[in-house]
Amino acid sequence: MMKNVIFGILTALVFTISPIHAADLQKGLDAAQSGDYATALKEWKPLAEQGDANAQYNLGVMYDNGQGVTRNYKKAVKWYRRAAKQGYMNAQYNLGEMYHKGVGVAQDYKEAVKWYRRAAEQGYAKAYNNLGVMYENGKGVPQEFALAHMWYSIAVANGYGAASKNRRRVAGVMTSADISKAQSMARECLASDYKNCGF
Repeated sequence: MMKNVIFGILTALVFTISPIHAADLQKGLDAAQSGDYATALKEWKPLAEQGDANAQYNLGVMYDNGQGVTRNYKKAVKWYRRAAKQGYMNAQYNLGEMYHKGVGVAQDYKEAVKWYRRAAEQGYAKAYNNLGVMYENGKGVPQEFALAHMWYSIAVANGYGAASKNRRRVAGVMTSADISKAQSMARECLASDYKNCGF
């Protein structure tokens, strides 16, 4: 379903935890990067069951993509949810995607927006874009083109270039006054270090 860059954040976090725990996480990372998903699963599953958010997210990705395990979206949701509840940004975003698309869970746009917001609060550019999509289409939130334009602008400002096409599309149905308002809201959000973004 989602072609995630598997296990990306793990490397930076390995050095902030206990040496034994870090060794298990690193061993799993090394195995996954070499395509040895059986070893990755063996290393990460016990850690995930003990509450490690990194390992939980990584198992979610494995089940989501069918890497070393039979693809199982319900299990992917289970592991994403566990990591997301601990504030793991990528898991929050992926959980939002699962609810948005109705994969592994019943489609629930409000729940998708909730998880996109949580990832956006931590600076995840694709989450800004997806909030724009939700506002543009009135999915889980009232339809509001100015807010959609704002979120797309913030996504672009954070390096997610694909949002520029979305911003142009929504601008095509907006008045010039609404576009000015959206641009002002985006500037205010960015200037406030994301404190005035309507979260």
